[in-house]
Amino acid sequence: MAYRTFDDGFNQAQVSRRALLRGGALAGAGALLAGMPMGRAALAHNHAGGAMHAMAWPGVTEEVTGYVAKGKVANMLATFGWGTGDALQTVGGGKLTIGQPAMADADSLYRIYSMTKPVTGMATMMLIDDGKLGLDQPLAEILPAYSDMMVQKTYDGSITDLVPAERPITIRQLLTHTAGLGYGIIQKGPITKEYERLGLVPGQVSRIPIPGIGRAKPVEGLANFADRLAEVPLVLQPGTKWSYSVSLDLLGRVIEVASGTDFASFLQDNIFTPAGMDSTYFQVPRSEVGRFTTNYGILNGTPLPIDPAAASIYLDEPAFPFGGAGLVSSPRDYDRFLRMLLGYGKIDGKRVMGELAVRVGTRNILPSTVQTEGTWIEGQGFGAGGRVTGGAFGWGGAAGTAAFADFGSGLRAQLYTQYMPSESYPIQNQFPDLVRADLAAMTGKGGAE
Repeated sequence: MAYRTFDDGFNQAQVSRRALLRGGALAGAGALLAGMPMGRAALAHNHAGGAMHAMAWPGVTEEVTGYVAKGKVANMLATFGWGTGDALQTVGGGKLTIGQPAMADADSLYRIYSMTKPVTGMATMMLIDDGKLGLDQPLAEILPAYSDMMVQKTYDGSITDLVPAERPITIRQLLTHTAGLGYGIIQKGPITKEYERLGLVPGQVSRIPIPGIGRAKPVEGLANFADRLAEVPLVLQPGTKWSYSVSLDLLGRVIEVASGTDFASFLQDNIFTPAGMDSTYFQVPRSEVGRFTTNYGILNGTPLPIDPAAASIYLDEPAFPFGGAGLVSSPRDYDRFLRMLLGYGKIDGKRVMGELAVRVGTRNILPSTVQTEGTWIEGQGFGAGGRVTGGAFGWGGAAGTAAFADFGSGLRAQLYTQYMPSESYPIQNQFPDLVRADLAAMTGKGGAE
């Protein structure tokens, strides 16, 4: 069955203008950037074909260099670009691994974790654009196992005291974390043990046993993941509340069925290769270990290696391609993804996605029935796997990374480092505010030299 529901989806999009949320993963710097003369001037200069003038980012620079100088992290980089031009400015630095000579730069490889979600989201939008999926299509039409879902009567309570789902799960709900699915990193009740028992572990951290991090083995294969997930009750009624979930991982299987291509190959053939993203992987090749970062756990302010680059779990083939948290990428490579989005599907003159697919996917497509009060996105919107704040679209990762593209100003901004948990330090949540403050200061001075 073919679907084409973009027009309805776009008309329902209502973009929030409120400031960034307090806590949680990162998104965009918001509407404040859109009207800034500095942004418009830099964007116009790039469109004219000139090289981007070096801009001062004093607040960002002080923070990222300070983290490295104080030994809080091995490295920390922030990158900036304007519009669709390839000029990329990098501030910060540090070592790939503490005590080793190799330096981190824009071509170093980082575990981007949940920054994978917008990539999976855009892959889904491509299939909607092709008429192979519908934004409001019931999931059960693609995966029949989801036809008669049950829901916990009490959120995060008993997994046997259940009621039937009042409405079907839809593709829109999967894209926006409103399908009622749970997440092992979010839930606290008995459903967490059930996820572990069934191998519903859509991510990886280390080969090393780490206290406080479960050692449950992920189920092998996306098809098995999707089938077993259908056996577990939902934590919320579909379409009622925003709740961070495994929905983008499930979309990996939806993409496979709808496209007739395995998920990893679909991303490679339809996004990574045409967008020129040659440093983005589910499994890091042995040949690239020399530019791979080490991931650290923070214990009492001290970074301790939990996934050394040379012995990383990311050198192994994953149990399945984790569409919610599985990718490793470089700042330069992910910047190409942001450039493609700001080009409304085009990069370097090459069409990767349809324009309408990008316009809808980077705007608020939350179902009108959804409650966001008390969630990470209160007062904001959500698109295809990423938060929408004003004209900005983006998300962050569990090891301290963050990225957004602001469609109003044309700004691309990213933060890269490797430590867990991300809330050990405030920098990930502070990053958009630091960017905003630097832009405001530059605007007040009348521009950069």
